[in-house]
Amino acid sequence: MANVKTKFIFVTGGVVSSLGKGLASASIGALMEGRGLKVTLLKMDPYINVDPGTMSPFQHGEVFVTDDGAETDLDLGHYERYVSTPMGRKNNCTTGQIYETVIANERRGDYLGGTVQVIPHITDEIKRRIRAAAEGYDIAICEVGGTVGDIEGLPFLEAIRQFGWDWGKENVLYVHLTLVPYIAGGGELKTKPTQHSVKELTGVGVQPDILLCRTDRLLDKKVKAKIAHFCNVEENAVITAKDVEWIYEVPLIFHQEGLDERIIDKLHIWTGAPNLKKWERIVQVLKNPKESARIAVVGKYMGLKESYKSLMEALVHGGIANDARVELDCIEAEAIEQNGTKGVLDQADGILVPGGFGDRGSEGKIAAARYARENRIPYFGICLGMQMAVVEFARNVCGLAGANSSEFDEKSPHPVIHLMETQKVVENKGATMRLGAYPCALDEESSAAKLYGKKKISERHRHRYELNNHYRDAFTQKGMVLSGLSPDGNLVEIVELRDHPWFLGCQFHPEFKSRPFDCHPLFKGFIKAALQNRQALKEVPRIKVART
Repeated sequence: MANVKTKFIFVTGGVVSSLGKGLASASIGALMEGRGLKVTLLKMDPYINVDPGTMSPFQHGEVFVTDDGAETDLDLGHYERYVSTPMGRKNNCTTGQIYETVIANERRGDYLGGTVQVIPHITDEIKRRIRAAAEGYDIAICEVGGTVGDIEGLPFLEAIRQFGWDWGKENVLYVHLTLVPYIAGGGELKTKPTQHSVKELTGVGVQPDILLCRTDRLLDKKVKAKIAHFCNVEENAVITAKDVEWIYEVPLIFHQEGLDERIIDKLHIWTGAPNLKKWERIVQVLKNPKESARIAVVGKYMGLKESYKSLMEALVHGGIANDARVELDCIEAEAIEQNGTKGVLDQADGILVPGGFGDRGSEGKIAAARYARENRIPYFGICLGMQMAVVEFARNVCGLAGANSSEFDEKSPHPVIHLMETQKVVENKGATMRLGAYPCALDEESSAAKLYGKKKISERHRHRYELNNHYRDAFTQKGMVLSGLSPDGNLVEIVELRDHPWFLGCQFHPEFKSRPFDCHPLFKGFIKAALQNRQALKEVPRIKVART
């Protein structure tokens, strides 16, 4: 498609939130990439926060971190898992960023003599960011966050309406994701919510070209014809977005419904036949695993699994890489604090403690790390999960009574985890952590080096605290291996235990770089170790040490 304008697909959603616009957008990207096109994606979030970095996971779910250090919407994680294009700062914009830029322009004098207004100044800035994100790609899929009808989303809808005229109707496509609920009492699907949603969207000047209808069953021809008639779209442009067991089935369902064919037809693109063999393969593994492993995830946001979206998917990838299914036990760390580990972790083939902030549940995470260490169960600690393992080791192996992280106890006699020097002068909370990709050098004799198959790696970070170097010698003398360090040797990135089947903690977030077709080596190794542990327990059951 050299010398041809980039084609744009704008994805909106209606009726209710959390219908899956991010997954739908990512799946469209997978289908277009499967046809040989160069694809990128953009998420436009209507909230006024500059980024989601300061939001509670209960408010917004996971904060996804890119290589360039952007704290972004979790949908960018979906994008990276479905297409090969790496995401970055330009792939996510918010109302806060838009207004921040426009106000800075006004203060600089860019609009001298003019009244700064939503139209054209805000909408122009939105369109500028859309074009910037799309530069160099055949297709740009742009998702508008929120639900049609939300007042904060109106500037974005107006901007994409204008974009169709600016860029040419033959180069722009509008896809609307909506809900077609099944009413059990009446025994029928209801199309009225979809009709009202499309009416709301056309009310702001956007006529959808394709409807993705989220439902729990395939839509028959009669239902599709009714939706097409009342929503002013072609019948073959009404696509069933059926609920699936595994999210990696979505591109295949869309393809079966003819979505990719409709898109290339409406955008006047010529491509080869889609190659979806890799999607078919991973779905086959997910539906027909050879074995299974049970992983206990001990965290503080388990009430909302979206808080750990990339982590949960990386565990699924670990299963795919080992031809296995991963069964998850999501355990609140506070429950362990209240009731102990007995009866809670007994069935786990592996234990994972993810990242987080604040002291709530910290002692439960420390107890989980101790249980894994004493019972020789594979343990994987990520960011805070690594720090909690270090605290546990300091207390119970090194004999450092009262050891803790200074994040939780500023008066601890042994702050084995403390604030990084570069963070001590930081005042603002937003976008001030150690963020993005940093290099790491591995001990060539370590388990980490064997898993990665190389000595130098790059991983994504999001933290303020680090292992206190004052305690390095105390740890190594008792059997801890500091197997990954920053290139200058000042920052401990990975720790392992020498006399343990599989015990590893990392300061970075490997889940952000795991893909269904290319599982992150640490997750692949962790699930392999869990499977081996499960098999070993079948052959020689062990008496487990539990604490109340």
